[in-house]
Amino acid sequence: MIDQEPGQDHRIVVGVDNSAGSAQALRWALAHARLTGGSVEAVTAWQLPPVYASAYGWTPTGIDDAGIIRYAEKTLAETVAQVQGEDDHPVSITTRVMEGPAAQVLLDAGKGAELMVLGSRGYGAFSGMLLGSVSQYCVQYATCPTVVIPK
Repeated sequence: MIDQEPGQDHRIVVGVDNSAGSAQALRWALAHARLTGGSVEAVTAWQLPPVYASAYGWTPTGIDDAGIIRYAEKTLAETVAQVQGEDDHPVSITTRVMEGPAAQVLLDAGKGAELMVLGSRGYGAFSGMLLGSVSQYCVQYATCPTVVIPK
């Protein structure tokens, strides 16, 4: 284990979207945290589909923000539990569910982090691309080093 310097943030932010790629990224981040003495923060994003949100902030009455948030929390917790259950030497993980487009949520969460870890492809519309759009955006604009884990 590497000694931590006082005041240094050894936080590793991992984007989790319920895909196999994000679970692999979480596995990699946990292994890296074990080696460096870092902490892991698993982050997932949620937002209303654009058809439901307007410039005036109005949404149809049938849309339940709390239900969407609960679903995001549940799927994040399930992914974390699955990956931690595979680990003989578990590392503590904090979780955050944040509102907004996934790329911007990850960039915000990554501010001040030592490292950001992402899967190579999630659930984007162009699943045949080498890098997913969120991963590509984060690699270009993150303020911390960013690792993209291949499938």
